[in-house]
Amino acid sequence: MRGADLLVQTLVKAGVSRIFTLSGNQIMPVYDALIDTGIAIVHTRHEASAVFMADCWAQLTGEIGVALVTAAPGFGNALGPLYTATGSESPVLLLSGDAPVSQDGRGAFQELDQVAVSAPLTKLASRLTSVENVAVETANAIRVARSDRPGPVHLALPFDVLKATVNAPDVELDFSAQSDPSLPGQAELAAITDAFAAAAAPVVLTGPALNRTRATDQLEALEKALSVPVIAMESPRGLNDPSLGAIAQVLAKSDLILCLGKRVDFTLSFGSDEKFGPQRKWIVVDAEQSACEMASRNLADKLIRAVQAEPGAVAKALSTAPGTPPDRSSWIDAAKKLIRVRSYTAPPTSADKEITSLTLCAAVQRQIESTPQSVLICDGGEFGQWAQAALEADERVINGTAGAIGGVLCYALAARCARPDAVIFALMGDGTVGFQFAEFETAVREKLPFVVVIGNDRCWNAEHQIQLRDYGPERLIGCQLSDARYDLAVVGLGGHGEYVTDLNELDDALSRALHSGLPACVNVRIKGLPAPTVSTK
Repeated sequence: MRGADLLVQTLVKAGVSRIFTLSGNQIMPVYDALIDTGIAIVHTRHEASAVFMADCWAQLTGEIGVALVTAAPGFGNALGPLYTATGSESPVLLLSGDAPVSQDGRGAFQELDQVAVSAPLTKLASRLTSVENVAVETANAIRVARSDRPGPVHLALPFDVLKATVNAPDVELDFSAQSDPSLPGQAELAAITDAFAAAAAPVVLTGPALNRTRATDQLEALEKALSVPVIAMESPRGLNDPSLGAIAQVLAKSDLILCLGKRVDFTLSFGSDEKFGPQRKWIVVDAEQSACEMASRNLADKLIRAVQAEPGAVAKALSTAPGTPPDRSSWIDAAKKLIRVRSYTAPPTSADKEITSLTLCAAVQRQIESTPQSVLICDGGEFGQWAQAALEADERVINGTAGAIGGVLCYALAARCARPDAVIFALMGDGTVGFQFAEFETAVREKLPFVVVIGNDRCWNAEHQIQLRDYGPERLIGCQLSDARYDLAVVGLGGHGEYVTDLNELDDALSRALHSGLPACVNVRIKGLPAPTVSTK
């Protein structure tokens, strides 16, 4: 068997059913090996798109997301989304073609030390150097991606290793996520349950891997077992995340915070006394020692316990621990009421026909509620923040704590693959839609319908708002965009397009897009507004 055959056979054994990829010289043996395996190929128009798609696929399916790209320039194009996958805690395997091992140091075509480049962006960066080890090293990369805090890994595939032949090794492969079975210890669990028993208004905060889309049952069981509000945080806006309403007020009223896989970082204002007060107690449970050390630096003596253990295992252990928690139903109800607050400090107003971010989102919500199954995809930026705050669906994928923009068109395509029976709505601004716009052609070619809604205010509004706030209206520069007809461009790529400037025409346009059976773009002229900020008064 060729190294490429061993690689693909290992992916099949790991349960991989789909690969997002852009072809290139060094990875053609892998393409050949994929024939007749049952693994579907989604051939993208940019390498970054393949990684974004693998990220969303992993979030929605729980499987390893696999992106396959070619060497050097192709690999370089794929790097940015690795940072996003890290922030979203998504198990992604990036496979990249590579120059032959036998030509190392000789100036081979597209020779590059890819491992050195990807190492800071991944949990594991490795290069295959022997055909005999292809299966074992691939399985190990998948296992690392899934274990502890999930995240991306990278495996470089030298061309000569892919072409080399060997008798298929008879080895047992383990792809499952692994953590220390002795953790959490009984003493740690007892200390956590005792702290909760003594607290009047405790809160559990989870990170992206334990969000409502990926771990609904687990979070509900934990909330019931501990009688506490459980809040998943996955936005870079942290305490100012408008989709979490008055979360800052919830935490200000709490007396104990358990961070379950949630880093005490900038999203929590580093646990500062100014935001939380000096009297609040914290417990941190994290799979990474570095996260426990970060919490200790930021919280000092407010941190009463730091436990290095896999958060999901701790959540399960706490959910099944014996005993009856205090009745804190009134506290839970009060916290949830604050989380649902949507009283924005500057409510948008408009003329009868003018469309704002909020009125656009309200129209999209009506479409979502008319469908039996839905997935909501939200980008960042000012309009993306409105979408995250104002819209609800059965499942949601956002741009994540990394704060990257432009990937959600790719997320929408992967979501259609992962949820073929659901309605997919992806919302983004007119700036971010340009990043991976060519993937509309991929969606048309692959017959993957979804609806992209563009909030078009003809500028990079997030940066425009910064300029207005920090420098004044007389010093605006470089952030304006044209009145481009993105809808017509999508039609030219074979999709469905709608252009809306009148509020009275919005519902019908969204409905036509939804029922077109094509990848659709609804290009909506809106009044540019700052991202929502929830009033806590």
